[in-house]
Formats: sequence, structure tokens, C-alpha cells
Amino acid sequence: MIDSRRLLADLQGWIRRLEPDLRERVAADAALDAALRAEWFDARAAGRTGDTFETWLDAVLTQAAVHWLLGCVFVRFIEDNGLVERPWLSGPGERQALAQDRHERYFREHPVLSDRDYLLACFTDAAALPGLQALFDSVHNPAFRLGISGDAAMGLLAFWRRVDPDTGTLLHDFTDPAWGTRFLGDLYQDLSESTRKRYALLQTPEFIESFILDRTLTPAIAEFGYREVRLIDPTCGSGHFLLGAFARLLDLWSRNEPARPRRDLVQRALDGVFGVDLNPFAVAIARFRLLVEALRASGVERLAAAPDFDLHLAVGDSLLHGQRAGMKDTASLLDEPQAYAGTGLEHAYAVENLDAVRRILGQRYHAVVGNPPYIVVRDSALNAAYRDRFESCHMKYSLGVPFTELFFDLAVPGDEGPAGHVGLITANSFMKREFGSKLIEKVLPSLDLTHVIDTSGAYIPGHGTPTVILFGRNRLPAGDAVRTVMGIKGEPGAPVDPAQGLVWRAIVGQVDRAGSESEFVSVGEVTRSVFAKHPWSIGGGGAAELRESLDEASEKPLSEHVESVGFMAITGEDEAFLLPPHLQKRINTPSRPFILGDGVRDWGCSSESLVAFPYCKSDEGFDPSLVVPGSPYDRWSWRNRSYLRSRVMFGKSVEGHGYRWDQYMQFIEARVDAQHLITFAEVATHNHFVLDRGGKVF
Repeated sequence: MIDSRRLLADLQGWIRRLEPDLRERVAADAALDAALRAEWFDARAAGRTGDTFETWLDAVLTQAAVHWLLGCVFVRFIEDNGLVERPWLSGPGERQALAQDRHERYFREHPVLSDRDYLLACFTDAAALPGLQALFDSVHNPAFRLGISGDAAMGLLAFWRRVDPDTGTLLHDFTDPAWGTRFLGDLYQDLSESTRKRYALLQTPEFIESFILDRTLTPAIAEFGYREVRLIDPTCGSGHFLLGAFARLLDLWSRNEPARPRRDLVQRALDGVFGVDLNPFAVAIARFRLLVEALRASGVERLAAAPDFDLHLAVGDSLLHGQRAGMKDTASLLDEPQAYAGTGLEHAYAVENLDAVRRILGQRYHAVVGNPPYIVVRDSALNAAYRDRFESCHMKYSLGVPFTELFFDLAVPGDEGPAGHVGLITANSFMKREFGSKLIEKVLPSLDLTHVIDTSGAYIPGHGTPTVILFGRNRLPAGDAVRTVMGIKGEPGAPVDPAQGLVWRAIVGQVDRAGSESEFVSVGEVTRSVFAKHPWSIGGGGAAELRESLDEASEKPLSEHVESVGFMAITGEDEAFLLPPHLQKRINTPSRPFILGDGVRDWGCSSESLVAFPYCKSDEGFDPSLVVPGSPYDRWSWRNRSYLRSRVMFGKSVEGHGYRWDQYMQFIEARVDAQHLITFAEVATHNHFVLDRGGKVF
């Protein structure tokens, strides 16, 4: 039985060993370096990346290192569980000796090759077995293009053959009568720290997956039938939603058509499940997990005798590729491939199968489910590409915003029949922060949003970001109300079983009972117009009603009492502008108190910092040109000129925005000059406002 924690720790160490090894291989191979630079250049030209070559290459090398390790993990799982007669790498008991014999025979036949060649030969042999070709595809799997050194491969083989000196058993034995693949989800999430941050990798707990499928796939089957229904997770990750959907569909096929051959039933259930993900090793893991489930359900004992199951998964960018991808008029894209030219949609990385991605994203689905990433896109080119394609992208948007729009777009429209069902768990930041205003006011009002479920108080492992579950259908709004589960009180402590957490059990138990209220949540039918205006306020226990009463009772809006509300400046690089008080006195630089969000508390503000203020007040406003050349500020800031010129916001440098290199990246003059400004801490556990009468920089 596999020790998943030990395996994860050991493989994390191997990632750190293989990345520099691969980098040395690229540096030593001029042709490979040129090919990679050409791929990066094409991606830049297509708007797929704005990263430098070095930054882009780091991610590519990590992908390759992970694929080398995952390839070995897949092979080890297959051989330890007897799915192949003769092992390649290792195995418990006598299978260890069989693997070593195979290894030795290979080098008797190929004496001048290395262990890297042996591992690639193992992967090639595995690719010839039913169901494994896509996992070990020499065209798209980076292990075949980016080879580790012979020495690294020798060490990796020795690692898989290590035994416990006390027991004499393998340290990593994948034997499991149940063929469990949950450990692969842990590898997906935590194997590479840099990849986890880049893609915001996060597993969806099974109780969340089950709850969402209950309210999307189940009603979709009732309306469209188990024979016709199709489900997609366009952010499939390690495949939790796909596995759950496959199990449900297979059960229905088996119960309704028991006379069919078992393997045919399995394939028909697989034909109802589709997935896409930008992360290539996420798709590899999801594919392997789904394949193992299909083999287990078919009663397969040897892969050689297994059907060559067709799995509908692909590596690609769901926000860019496909027939619609948020575009306004793309109905003919599949029939006219030239329509992709010049849009960036025709570009594919080496790990991507663009035909498969387009095929999957080129149709609509009866159920669309998922747990999209919540991160802000740091890559300027991708940020702009998504912004061009999705109306909901606004300001410094979270990826949850365009993915919400995409989820509804992928669902079958309700123009002439039943509409597809949509369910996703996403960060709730769009509800209150300004970047969510277009999603709420422009996109969602034209869709049938049916449920808004506040899950911020529930204990969901790994989800440090407060979340919300949205359900809806791709049709015009039906009815005047949205079923809303409103939070009152958070989980008092981390439960042993998250599925039995007090808040989560309250949500599950009350969601279908409008008007119910408990210690943790209240449920109501909220007027749909409330959800057409940003921001959303879904506090339970009467909080939403209290706000409505206050709005109705107010005689004047706040705007009539203050000149402005919000922050006033973004320096773009605080450290280059901050001044210790003793330095400010010495160089006599114009400055103001600098107030960060955590300095706004309890109706007051405080700061121990001063910030250089490169503006002078004239009759016409604040004029940066009045900063005198050769002045103390000019001499002090000149040392940082290269650093300050490199600042970027919304894909443009400070000078690209029309400002001088020594100015702030954003300067809201009306707020800087305001004598009645209300500012607030945007990220805080409670509301913290302050009325300021000028002279500071917030």
C-alpha cells in the first residue's frame, strides 16, 4: 500500500534535482535551446505569454521534471498491481528481480545507451498498451523532448528499487486491491510549489463535488436522459468531478441496460464525461485516474487484454481555445479554421493537442461543473487576451470571473428546449470587490442564476479563500427570486470530518427550505434585482434585511456628504518612495504621511511612514512638472530611475500611461485634493472607515 506522504516528500526532492539537470541539458544542446526559444517566440507573438524566455523556460522545465516522475509513478502503479505481466522498473517480492533482469537485457542489446533511454523505452512500451497511448504520447509528453541526464535517470531507477533495510520490503509499493488513486490528487496539488502557485492548484473535496453534481448532473439526467447527457469540467484538475460523474453515469447505464457487455457500458459512461485543463500534468493525472476506474469497472486483470478506452480529456486553455471562448461571433470557427487566424486561438504549445481541445470546447453540455482557479493573472499577455474575450474581465480581475462566464457559455442554451445546468464553487471576492461589477451587472442578469450559497463560513480543506457556490442555467432568468443561503456564523473549529462540519451540514440541510434559519445560516428567496447590482450583500440572520432598511430610511446618499470614497494613489513600488523621517529631514523632500489599509482601523488612521510626494499644487491642480530639476527629490529619485521605469500596471509602464518615470503609477487627483474623503481598508475582517480632511496619501 502506498505511503502517500512519504511518496510526496521524496518526489518533491526529485523535482529539485531534475530541474537543474534539465536546465543543463538545454544549455548544452543548441538545437533544443533554439527549438524552445522558437516556441516561446511563437507564444509571445500569439499573445499566449508575456513572460521573459527565462521565466517561461522555468515553467517548461518544471513541467518536464514532473512528467518524468509521473510517468514512473504510472508505470509503478501498473506493474505493482499486476496489470502487466513483466515489470519495467521495480516491484514487490520477485517482481523486483524480474525488473532488474529486463533492465540488464536491455543493455545487453543496447550497450551504448543510458538509463534515460531505458526509461523512455519503458514509456514507449507502455504507450503500446490499450488506454495508455495518450499518457505516453511522444508528440505531446515533454519527457520525450526534454530528456534528463543518464546519471539522473540512473538515480531515479535506483530510487524506485530502494528497500527498507529493516524489513527488506520496497519503500514505495503501489499495490492496492482497490486500485485507489486518491494519492495522485495529493501529487497534483503539492508536487511542485512553483506550479501550485502558477496554476492555483487546489483539489475539490469529495463532499463539495458530490453536492454540486447532485444539483447539476442529476437534474440534467432527468431532463436529457442518461443516454444523451454530457458533462464537462473546463478546469478539471486532477479529475474529482470527472470521476464522480463517471461513477454516476455508469451506475445508470448498468441498471437500465444490464444486458449490454460491461466494457461497452463503461465506454458509454466515459462518453458522457469531458475535461480540459491548462496544466498538462493535471490532465495526465485525471486521465490516469479515469482510466484506472474504467479498467476496474470492466474487471480487467491485464492491460494487454483491455479495451482501448476513449477518454475525452485534453490539455489547453479553456478561456482561449474552442468554438466560442467568450467571443461574440464564432459560430463558424469549427467549419472555417482560417477564422482562427490572427486571434491567438490558433496557437498551441507542444504539450497541447489543439484539435482535441477544440473538439471538446466546440460543443455545449447539459452539465458544466468545476472549481476554477481564483488567482489574478500575472502574465500581461494572457491578462489582455482574456480581457479581449470576456466581457466580465474588469480591472485586476480574478480568474473566477471569466470562468463563471465561460461555464454558462458552455452549457446548452435554453432557446428551444431545456437549458444546461451550471454549478461551480469560486472565490466570493467578486461579490464585493470592484473587479466583479461587470460580471454582476452585465453578464449574470441575462442568465438564470438559481442559487447563491455562501460557503465562506464552512470548513473546506485547503480553501483559505472565502468561497461561494453558484448554480444556474444558460437561459433567460426564470422567476423573480434567487434561492440564497446566507452565512451567519463560521465553523467554530476544524472538524475531524469536514463533510460533517456544523456549517456545511446546516447548508446541506437547509438549502431546500426557504425561510429556514439556524445558528449558522439562513435561507431566503431574494429578489433577483438584488443580484443585478454590485456589490452583493448576503449576510444571514437579518443582515441583508437590515441593510435594505437602512437604505430605505436614509434621506441622502453618502456622496452628498463627502467628495470621494476610496484610496488615492498606487505608487507601483512602495519601497522606492517611502522615506524614514530622519532622511526626509536631511534631504528636505516633499512628503506626506503614507497610510496602508492595515493602518485604517476603528474609525481612525495611523502611520509611521512618510512617502515622497512628487507633486506641487498650482491653481490648476497638482502639477508634477513643477518638481524642480536638481532639487533634493530629483537627485534622490534619480538613483532608482531604471527600477521605477520598469514598473508595469495593466500591461503598460508608467511612461506608457503618460506619467513621468518618477511619478506614482496611479494618482487620483480629486481624492488627493479632497477635504472630505472617506477611505477604508479593503481587506479586513470588519468594516474600517475613516473621514480624512487632507494631507495624506492613502
